Amino acid sequence: MATQLPELPEIRRLSPLVIRILGGNPGKFTLQGTNTYLIGTGSSRLLVDTGEGERSWPPLLSSVLSSESTTVSHAIVTHRHQDHVGGIKDLLSLCPNAVIHKHNPISGQKTINDGQIFETEGASLRAFHCPGHTTDHMALVLEEENAMFTGDNVLGHGTAVFEDLATYLDSLAQMRNQFGGRAYPGHGEVIEDGRGRITEYISHRKQREDELLHALRKTGNEATPLELVKVVYEDVSESLHEAAANGSLQVLQKLEGEGKVVLNGNGKWQISGKATL
Repeated sequence: MATQLPELPEIRRLSPLVIRILGGNPGKFTLQGTNTYLIGTGSSRLLVDTGEGERSWPPLLSSVLSSESTTVSHAIVTHRHQDHVGGIKDLLSLCPNAVIHKHNPISGQKTINDGQIFETEGASLRAFHCPGHTTDHMALVLEEENAMFTGDNVLGHGTAVFEDLATYLDSLAQMRNQFGGRAYPGHGEVIEDGRGRITEYISHRKQREDELLHALRKTGNEATPLELVKVVYEDVSESLHEAAANGSLQVLQKLEGEGKVVLNGNGKWQISGKATL
């Protein structure tokens, strides 16, 4: 997938209020790298996420702060993963007075509350708790642009991973109602129709549910997640089947919670009477 991704510049102004600075950590799960965003217009601005702690990020951030004649007053971390919090110490080296905000803060940091407003000259961000990718995941609505910083719940390319599918889908539905413009993702390119991408994500997950139910019927209504993957992803390399099986297990667990499938005594999944297509 990485070879198919568009190249992103290390620094790019995306709007009058938003500058993106790449974290310097491209990879299979981080795409072109973690996006960090400098927000506002004045001599003191907000920062969303801090990258992974790669050595290329601090000089990039420093150059932007210098060229903009500004500093960071508050940094808001979307979630706990290392590729979003790893640069906190580097930020504090450059901006010692920056206040770090995190949903579950550690010593020296401050929390983020659902609905909390972060203001700076020219911009205001409204925090929105949307667990799914992680339990502490926060999105941020840029009120002046009717845009959303979606963290890792919605990506610029491909689909996102999640800890709990039912919770994730509920968060996606709620996120879709919070804004109407762009989405600035945690990884990948800007999404011009943010709500449209979220709708695509929800539809994709529904399609996966239907495919697994079809596959269960095709296998005689008794199968393990890996056996189902071999049916649903028969044209995909077997090297990817194990990862797909983990995702399929989450779908099955969601369907189990809805009474549509059951786990039998043989450790295999079956369709219950409530499942309809």
